[in-house]
Amino acid sequence: MDFAFDARTEELRAKLLAFMDEYVYPAEPVAEEQRALLASPWDTPAVVEELKEQARSQGLWNLFLPDAEHGAGLTNLQYAPLAEITGRSPQLAPTALNCAAPDTGNMEVLAQFGDERQQKQWLEPLLAGEIRSAFAMTEPEVASSDATNITTLIERDGDEYVITGRKWYISGAMNPECKIFIVMGKTDPDGADIRRQQSMVLVPRDTPGVTVKRAMKVFGYEDHSHGGHAEVIFDQARVPVTNLIGEEGGGFAIAQARLGPGRIHHCMRLIGMAERAIELMCRRAVSRDAFGKALAQQGVVHNWIADARVTVEQLRLLVLKTAWMMDTVGNRGAHSEIQAIKIATPRAVVDILDRAIQLHGAGGVSQDFPLAELYAGARTLMIADGPDEVHQRSLARRELKKYL
Repeated sequence: MDFAFDARTEELRAKLLAFMDEYVYPAEPVAEEQRALLASPWDTPAVVEELKEQARSQGLWNLFLPDAEHGAGLTNLQYAPLAEITGRSPQLAPTALNCAAPDTGNMEVLAQFGDERQQKQWLEPLLAGEIRSAFAMTEPEVASSDATNITTLIERDGDEYVITGRKWYISGAMNPECKIFIVMGKTDPDGADIRRQQSMVLVPRDTPGVTVKRAMKVFGYEDHSHGGHAEVIFDQARVPVTNLIGEEGGGFAIAQARLGPGRIHHCMRLIGMAERAIELMCRRAVSRDAFGKALAQQGVVHNWIADARVTVEQLRLLVLKTAWMMDTVGNRGAHSEIQAIKIATPRAVVDILDRAIQLHGAGGVSQDFPLAELYAGARTLMIADGPDEVHQRSLARRELKKYL
């Protein structure tokens, strides 16, 4: 395993680091000021569109997609250090580069499983950053950590599918630019194979019977970076059967294919969040005095900073190993490693952010620093894309299988 950055990665890193310093960090307070003046909190601040134009002009666009036909053609190992950098400003940087969830996963689904018409109608405008999208799987009435539990029905009626169900925490759905939902539901609820009961269909947002009912907050925050999280009702919404993605019964497999890259992308960005937390800790420690000496001279602060650095270096190596394995043996071959980083990274970054908040005192929980919002995002990732306990269960079974 060689994790040295190749020439292309080094070039893109240098470009992206400069882009962050020159454009993204200065835009953070501007975006907040502009959002406060918008008619709707879900409208996109003008500065975000300016960032997108600048990123695209510099070739910092669609870096996440390994498909060279549609994306930058980077490997997971090449993309990892770039995604880490964007994680330092998760509210702006991923969106600026058109590398923000849930659009990234939806574009991967359409690129891999969509037909030519679906790609023309939905993938192309998503790649161009002209529209946004949402992925509707999670439901409030069932334990959605087990995707076979979903109850939304997708029933065939002639040349149409009729979708009935209730979803929530549907990322991106509050954004006015969200034009398309990828909806997972059951086309064969009584099928013998519980992993072949589900299918995925494309449902335009303006389809009669689709209602975006309300925004769901995350630790009290309205997550603007993802276009919000919404409760969405599908009340006998009808779409043509040609809106089926792949085949009937293929929804569970498509979901697994979608979530693998999504999980590692989250972990890559989490490392960037931790790096920013360490930077803020160090700046705070050298600028504040308590009990007659600088915080940077307090032993407990030394411990926090040292432990954070050790943890980040460990996590980065594990994420890079996983990226390398996904590139060399495929997502299925890297299944255990993907689960390992999904377990380890959010919980460790939450701990680092918690120490950073503690070091900042009242400022740490305020809107004057990004720490509280970063904490909410990192803590949520211990649930999103499968809660820790599900990954622990699966990983333990794989380990035990060697001895059975």
